[in-house]
Amino acid sequence: MEPAVSIERLVKVYGPVRALDGIDITVQAGTVCALLGPNGAGKTTAVRVLSTLAIPDEGRASILGNDVVDNAMQVRRSIGLAGQNAAVDDDLTGRENLVILGRMLHLGRTGAGERADELLARFDLADAADRLVRTWSGGMRRRLDLIASFVVPRPVMLLDEPTTGLDPRSRNEIWSTVRGLVADGTTVVLTTQYLEEADHLADTVVIIDHGRSVATGSPEDLKSAVGVRVDVEVHDPSELPSAATVLGALTAGQPEIDVDRLRVSAPTFDRELTLPGVVRYLDNAGVLVRDAAIRRPTLDEVFLHLTGHQPEHDAKESAA
Repeated sequence: MEPAVSIERLVKVYGPVRALDGIDITVQAGTVCALLGPNGAGKTTAVRVLSTLAIPDEGRASILGNDVVDNAMQVRRSIGLAGQNAAVDDDLTGRENLVILGRMLHLGRTGAGERADELLARFDLADAADRLVRTWSGGMRRRLDLIASFVVPRPVMLLDEPTTGLDPRSRNEIWSTVRGLVADGTTVVLTTQYLEEADHLADTVVIIDHGRSVATGSPEDLKSAVGVRVDVEVHDPSELPSAATVLGALTAGQPEIDVDRLRVSAPTFDRELTLPGVVRYLDNAGVLVRDAAIRRPTLDEVFLHLTGHQPEHDAKESAA
């Protein structure tokens, strides 16, 4: 089966900056692909190329088999796009925003009104439909922005950081909206600075760094590639160095000390390592353990392992 979205050896250069440096991405129909990376990694540039807003310098990208350069018009008819900046008018009501878009997309007066009411009801915005959008919460406005991008149903949705700046409740509302799209068979490509978001939503995660895809796989596959983590909390800060020495010897990994949490953490691929064994070794070393756990790594830890630096959760991506 031909993939819904395909990027092959894509290169995009802005002056001296190689925003994309030969990335490859494949997204199967009806799935969610999350593009993760630090500021300037190239995530937004990839979305701009897929949406025909930027022309690649090398390589190829296609949507439903249509090349984004040679068949740009067909691509635009196949996609919905929600960028980082809201496209709805705050001085109109929610219903008015959707009706105007529907009429612009040739649904007609009656069809546009019916489609607006259908979407507002389905995505739990009907009660606020006749209020000015400027009176809505940030999460409600962002949901309306997403809905506006598929007033006419599209098989592929491109979402550029759909939940940036939202509170946890609003983010959950957006996640529900995205799940609803996928349940209808829509293919979703999203960029995000929240690794938790990718963990919850994505079938496939592509980690991008310096314009290159450095890892691809399901969230679980990527976590498995990093092994497991051993976490130990101690009672007193003076015990942290001893705990780190014991964990380093047990795991053959580099221990990390969190002084504020009185915690030592270390990665390991040793499948035979058990929690009772860890506690016993610490006890023999005279380390009084308050809590201990063996767990799967978070995507933040996967990101650090693969790129050598922490993800920048709170900063906006640069022009790249």
